[in-house]
Amino acid sequence: MSRLQTPIRRNDTVIVTAGKDSGKRGRVLKVLPEKNRLIVEGVNVIKRHTRPNPQRNIKGGIVEREGALHASNVQLVCPECGKMTRVGHRVDGDRKIRICRKCDGVVDK
Repeated sequence: MSRLQTPIRRNDTVIVTAGKDSGKRGRVLKVLPEKNRLIVEGVNVIKRHTRPNPQRNIKGGIVEREGALHASNVQLVCPECGKMTRVGHRVDGDRKIRICRKCDGVVDK
């Protein structure tokens, strides 16, 4: 399976466009490019039954954590205009930077 290139990176703010958490905003915690999925903070919370492991200092029980979302179900939020937008690219000197398609603002910090 080929790795798909997603324009969304870690620590970007995204808004969920489809599914049970549609409309929620969150920060991207992890990007899984081989599956084209993202883990977003506070979105798609699932319950996981875990076994206690004293060596790793893990308590047992039911743990809530974020599940992965498909990258097509989220859209980037521009830090300058605050709207959800598509991502464009511009070459600035020797660097390729990501820009907002609505306001032409720079998405990269």
